[in-house]
Amino acid sequence: MSDEFQEMPEDWTRALAVVAHPDDMEFGAAGAVARWTAAGKTVTYVVASRGEAGIDTMAPEKAAEVREAEQRASAAVVGAAGVEFLDHPDGRIEYSAELRRQFATAIRRHRPELVLGFCHHDHTSTGRWNSPDHRNTGRALLDAVGDAANRWIFPEDGPGPWQGVRYVAISNSPRPTHAVDVGDHIDRAVASLEAHASYLAAMQPPVTDVRGPLLGLAQAMGARFGGRPAIAFELIPR
Repeated sequence: MSDEFQEMPEDWTRALAVVAHPDDMEFGAAGAVARWTAAGKTVTYVVASRGEAGIDTMAPEKAAEVREAEQRASAAVVGAAGVEFLDHPDGRIEYSAELRRQFATAIRRHRPELVLGFCHHDHTSTGRWNSPDHRNTGRALLDAVGDAANRWIFPEDGPGPWQGVRYVAISNSPRPTHAVDVGDHIDRAVASLEAHASYLAAMQPPVTDVRGPLLGLAQAMGARFGGRPAIAFELIPR
């Protein structure tokens, strides 16, 4: 792998981001979304769960309401076109044909050229063991891109096959290959993560500084991107 990141392709107009939980996009990719929407591109979010198991001090039913509202507010900060929730159980998302079907249907409906996902590897970019929700969601998404292109797989769903996905990019990957300059969009990335106020306050210890870690991450990625503050992705060959 080259020591320097390559530029993420930007010859596309529509992107679909598919992740497991509210906040997954904000921990690593929101700055890139802010850059893309500022340039007139369309980015839509699909979230497999409502994150109801993510706040220890809040009952799941209430947490689902709070985290859905925070995710919608967070996505609006960076100009996302909308957020759709699939209501899979937080912490118990399973890889299945049904999960692939739902993702393939979303791809067929939104017809993106770029598909964004969260790390599907056993370990994240931090080196820590990845959660089963992330692994199962990410792997089902990679398979669903092929499913969406095949008219004979899940033929009953969606407006027909979509073979127009040109790029699949994975955030928080331990194997990043490409990057996006987010130097002009740090403020929106920070505000987008800060919109998850209830979730951040309930973490142990509570997260009180968002700007510092996000700026540090962007600067660290920028060391392999010509010194420009950046968000890195693993670009999966198509």
